[in-house]
Amino acid sequence: MNTVILIPARYASSRYPGKPLVQLKGSSGIPKPLIHRSVEAARRVPGVAGVFVVTDDERIAEACVPAGVGVIMTSPECRNGTERCAEALSQLHDPDLVINFQGDALLTPSTFVEALIARMASDAEALVATPAMRLRSQEVEALRREEEAGRVGGTTVVTNGRGHALYFSKRMIPHLPQWAAEAEPTPMKLHVGVYAYRPRALELYRDTPQSELEVLEGLEQLRFLDAGVPIAVVEVETPPFALRELNNPEDVAPIEEALAAAGLE
Repeated sequence: MNTVILIPARYASSRYPGKPLVQLKGSSGIPKPLIHRSVEAARRVPGVAGVFVVTDDERIAEACVPAGVGVIMTSPECRNGTERCAEALSQLHDPDLVINFQGDALLTPSTFVEALIARMASDAEALVATPAMRLRSQEVEALRREEEAGRVGGTTVVTNGRGHALYFSKRMIPHLPQWAAEAEPTPMKLHVGVYAYRPRALELYRDTPQSELEVLEGLEQLRFLDAGVPIAVVEVETPPFALRELNNPEDVAPIEEALAAAGLE
């Protein structure tokens, strides 16, 4: 399939303004902007026709020049990455598949994206796919502590027997009895914020109003579920390092540690 990867990036993040330009050190100790590291991560996915940064900010566009990556400018009115991908669709050359590779998820393994592409290739009816991984017991406990402290530690997802999402939440779902919470791995699935869309899905998303649940949870993918569009959830193997996203300044040090642990320069 003709597959392109889009990396939505915005400067005006409410939690961490300017984070695409934050410098991060890897195993070599050489700092690179977050957006460069996200581009490098996307380029590790084999068989992709192109990688583009999608933004509304000239500062981010200028920062992309040294990385030699294409930039698609979109409207500042885009409320999330999926809306940005939908707007960018008109500037692409008839892709069969569009991958939304989150600009702050630089630690996402290329195998996760490969699994999404394989799922979409084998299921002609699937419009949207996204990965999830089962959590270890200690990771469930860490999420529980975050929730008890009033913080969001991650997004969890529950699926039906066909592997389609029933619901995504920033709360821990489903409820785990003690025996399930101590299993290795547990039945709880952590959603990884990468998406594969067919162009039709992006057109549907663009034409569908925001849903109440999308606004309440702050999760863009809930608009698809509210509109009756199934989301195929592809279960992937949990990597040995933490898949931490850059959402707050205090995330920098753990991400640099994870980059070093993964051997990423």
